[in-house]
Amino acid sequence: MKSLIAGAALVACTGVIVAQSPVLTRTLVAKADVSVPGREAVIARVEVAPGGVAGWHTHPGDEISYVAEGEATLMIAGQPPRKVAAGEGFVIPAGVVHSARNDSATTAKLVGVYVVEKGKPLASPASAPAL
Repeated sequence: MKSLIAGAALVACTGVIVAQSPVLTRTLVAKADVSVPGREAVIARVEVAPGGVAGWHTHPGDEISYVAEGEATLMIAGQPPRKVAAGEGFVIPAGVVHSARNDSATTAKLVGVYVVEKGKPLASPASAPAL
């Protein structure tokens, strides 16, 4: 509970941006401990700009996302690309290399929930997987 209050205060006071690039932004909404030792949940608003590509990356835990507005092409290592649109969700296991591309003229907006190892960066760049 203490960390939830501290995380909420941090967000309220600073408007923390977890990650930002010209095409992808992750805005921290909440962060708290979970029942698994050494893990925490991070909830973020994620936006991919029109024509933007997130870039290949990994997370030190699972990503559970819901597409709130727009659509994007999800690219996950070892799987064919697939479109995800408003109202759909997806799960990407820890350490799996992935990216997203927004081919539309409107911003794709998602709610991302990450259950990750504490103390590690939320996202780390990765090489494109071999096809």
